[in-house]
Amino acid sequence: MVEQFGELFDPTAEFCQWERQRPHRVQPAAIVFLTMRLKDSIPADVLRRWHRERIEFLTRCGIDCDGDWKLGRSLLSRKQRNAFDKRFQRVREMTLDQCFGHCELRQPEAAKIVSESLQKFHRIRYFLGDLVVMPNHVHCLVAFADETTARRQPGAWMRFTARKINQKFSRSGVLWFPEPFDHLVRNEDQLCYLREYIRDNPTKAKLAENEFLYRKSKGHF
Repeated sequence: MVEQFGELFDPTAEFCQWERQRPHRVQPAAIVFLTMRLKDSIPADVLRRWHRERIEFLTRCGIDCDGDWKLGRSLLSRKQRNAFDKRFQRVREMTLDQCFGHCELRQPEAAKIVSESLQKFHRIRYFLGDLVVMPNHVHCLVAFADETTARRQPGAWMRFTARKINQKFSRSGVLWFPEPFDHLVRNEDQLCYLREYIRDNPTKAKLAENEFLYRKSKGHF
């Protein structure tokens, strides 16, 4: 059993980081804002436009990265990198709320599969906070017990729910984009903002009551 609720990220304490398509950080018991999106939730032309806009941002900062924006980002100052991340994270969230793609999670049965999967090992492998299942993505607050769980659990959620949803709706093929987005929560103000963001996301996306599933945590996050 996990013995304690999530804590805020402590930048002075040890944490682990690994790289896939984006950097991931984890600190045991620290609260993470996690976003998992469906594979077709962001159209290819939008991704190409974002690539151009990232390169343009870096060029304005005097960074020549030869088309590799991830390398260019690593060369930014901390202030510039924060501005870069804030801009493109906001753009990503706004795009997800436009509900591109087939939006399999709009179906209440599919949303329930995802919600129940995320709650299955609550208080065992992790603490699950607030959660919203949108038509083409999921936001949640979660504190993983350790680095191994943080690395493996999101993929386990996606594999299990993809199999169940494919069976339920007689579909085949890849359901999820393979790499979630995660952000360590750094202070109480940010935690309050993210809880409000999760709660208000369906309203901002103009969804009807049967097009999303919202779960409010009974704990403190």
